[in-house]
Amino acid sequence: MKTAAFVEKAFQQAGFVTCHVRDGEDALARATTEEFDVAVMDLMLPKLDGFRVIEGIRKAGRNFPIIVLSAKGSVESKVKGLEKGGDDYMAKPFSVTELLARVQALLRRASSAPDSMTLVVEDLTLDIVSRRVHRGKDRIELQPLEFQLLEYLVRNRGRVVSKTTIMEHVWGYDFDTQTNIVESRVCRLRDKIDKPYDRKLVKTVRGFGYVIE
Repeated sequence: MKTAAFVEKAFQQAGFVTCHVRDGEDALARATTEEFDVAVMDLMLPKLDGFRVIEGIRKAGRNFPIIVLSAKGSVESKVKGLEKGGDDYMAKPFSVTELLARVQALLRRASSAPDSMTLVVEDLTLDIVSRRVHRGKDRIELQPLEFQLLEYLVRNRGRVVSKTTIMEHVWGYDFDTQTNIVESRVCRLRDKIDKPYDRKLVKTVRGFGYVIE
């Protein structure tokens, strides 16, 4: 609790309005009924662990960025945190200055407006400013990392991009290429933008990577 209080004070001093909860059940209830710009999530929470809280938040359709803060620093734990729906991961001990910087980076990515405001492939449209995605007239809800993954694929339309390249540009991590985090996120993305439709846009090029065309 001392760490949480310290982190909360640091965020308040940086100009954030904060909400500190003490267990996973409360965290899930608040995160799915109230409006937040970003969440800092510990994994070792009473009643409901952080993995399950993140999963519940995403299942409820909440897409605000989540940064995982945990004593579990293994690659497996990092991968699981990102697969469940986290957008970044910091292991304890950590620097509060770096934590604030990463949170600010997540918020900038969520609201930034690159040179091209709208990206289009067939009937798929990405509005970079509002972070909204449509397939035809259908609005598609994507998590922040799913949007970044889709944006990266669309910006490289017709070009095969490897798992390693995706990890570097979307996650900013250098994970072992044997992990299945990229496949997992691509699968979730396909469930949303391809599965309900006859025309499939995201294709696997075996032995190379993925391409959208």
